[in-house]
Amino acid sequence: MIKILIADNHPIVRMGVRSVLESANGFEVVGDVSTTGELFEQLEKLTPDVVMLEMDIPEINGIAALRKIKKSFPDIKVLMYSGQSEDVYALSSIRAGAFGYLAKTSEVDYIVSAVRKVAEGNMFITNELAQRLAFDEGTQKPRRFFRKLSTREVEVLKLLASGKRNKDVALGLNLNEKTVSTYKARLMKKLNVDNMVDLLQQAKALELY
Repeated sequence: MIKILIADNHPIVRMGVRSVLESANGFEVVGDVSTTGELFEQLEKLTPDVVMLEMDIPEINGIAALRKIKKSFPDIKVLMYSGQSEDVYALSSIRAGAFGYLAKTSEVDYIVSAVRKVAEGNMFITNELAQRLAFDEGTQKPRRFFRKLSTREVEVLKLLASGKRNKDVALGLNLNEKTVSTYKARLMKKLNVDNMVDLLQQAKALELY
């Protein structure tokens, strides 16, 4: 029996995912939470095989929460899922230690196959994403620039794109402001821009906001 903990701040989504998994053979949803605070509280009590973690869950952003899970609960496998751009966040999530990424636009059947594959210790991304990642490498589309960015750079860019100041970004990612400025400079260089307006336009092209 594969034990799953669902972490998402939308009650209807949690209910839907629970319903899909519980209707399939071999799954037990041991809990569902709406914030990262609740998530880590439950992880101290429960021992799920897989955590389904929403990228934009409140309190700690999804990738930061993923890193914390990997450090504190290394045996638990994490399947990230989100309504955010699959092209951008799948690679970012996997680089940070996720065993898979599932877009909320995916077919419902993918939930069962994704959780089962991740529970077995295998990586899961959709065939469509794998194909797009392969084909985008040789194009001039903005997505290809993302492949140059580290996971932390993507986190910083996303927060800057959402209107956060350096101080807020530093606080949200537990960095100092000087480090955030360094990341900003790296982002400008990697995305071939020299000002914040163009940087935010690149963020928009990458579907970060």
